[in-house]
Formats: sequence, C-alpha cells, structure tokens
Amino acid sequence: MSVQPPIKIGHYLLAETLGIGSFGKVKTARHQLTGHKVAVKILNRQKIKNLDVVGKIRREIQNLKLFRHPHIIKLYQVISTPTDIFMIMEYVSGGELFDYIVKHGKLKESEARRFFQQIISGVDYCHRHMVVHRDLKPENLLLDQNLCVKIADFGLSNMMMDGEFLRTSCGSPNYAAPEVYISLSLSLFSLP
Repeated sequence: MSVQPPIKIGHYLLAETLGIGSFGKVKTARHQLTGHKVAVKILNRQKIKNLDVVGKIRREIQNLKLFRHPHIIKLYQVISTPTDIFMIMEYVSGGELFDYIVKHGKLKESEARRFFQQIISGVDYCHRHMVVHRDLKPENLLLDQNLCVKIADFGLSNMMMDGEFLRTSCGSPNYAAPEVYISLSLSLFSLP
C-alpha cells in the first residue's frame, strides 16, 4: 500500500478532515514555510452551482474579508481553481460551543456571561459594518484554545440598509428570535 503525498493548495499542505457540510468540507492545513495551522473550507464549484448558492458563498467571502475582530473567525486567503474554491481561515482548536455545553452541562453564570459578552461584541461589530449573520447558534460559535468565542459560518449573512428590514427568513428555526414568528419587537436593553 503506497502512501499518498499530502495535497498542496497554494503554500498549504492539506491534512485531516474536520467536517463535511452541504457545500463541501473543512480540513486542517499547514503553511509550508511557517508551519502555521489553518482551517481550509473546500467548496466544489459544481456543487455550489447546482445548489444555487453561489451568491451565498460570494457574500460570505466578501463579509469575512471585511472583518477583523477578535471574536469573528478570520479569512486569510481565497484560492480558486477551475473545480474548487479554497477558503483559508483561522484554525481554532476548541470545537463548537454546542459541543462544549453538551460535554460540560450547565455553564456557571460567570462563564456564560463571558461567552455572551464575546458573542455580543462580535455581533455588534458585524452590525456596525451593516452585516447580519442570520444563523447565530452554538454550532456556529467556535472556541479557541483559551475558550474565547469566534463567530463562524457567514453563509447566510446579508448586508442591511438603514431603515430597511430584511424580509426573508432563514437560519435555524430552533434558534430564531421570537419576533420572527410573533411579529413582536424586542429591545436590546432587555438582555441580561
């Protein structure tokens, strides 16, 4: 049995698969010269075209290129080939907030408050840049080695205009805000 050499994308050598989604997969990779570990989102062009999500992918890339915030996942580079799009992103080793909560159970109030403050900081940054995430949930909140939150997966994000509401519902219904379903306005000041 012969060992396959690692696949090289740009200056990165691809390694293990972290996850597989509807549009592609995420793998780890290392920069050949620096050894810096990254996450690489690999999107098959034909698949995203067939699923009619080219606009979503373009929007995600556009928004992530714009952002530089400690609680938003960083996009370092995009590499395009005739068959695939490779999004070279910040690698975080702590997994999803969802898995952390499942493993540790009920969070201490101080820990929950710290996570919440980090999430709100990232969301506020997005909103100041006129971007709404539209799928904020524990599965899209990643943790780094210091248990700091990184907002990820901007595939459903959209630009907002002052005084205009986005009219489409999307995201995960179990995590949707109540006003999406009952037409009730709630205040930011009602947050703990």
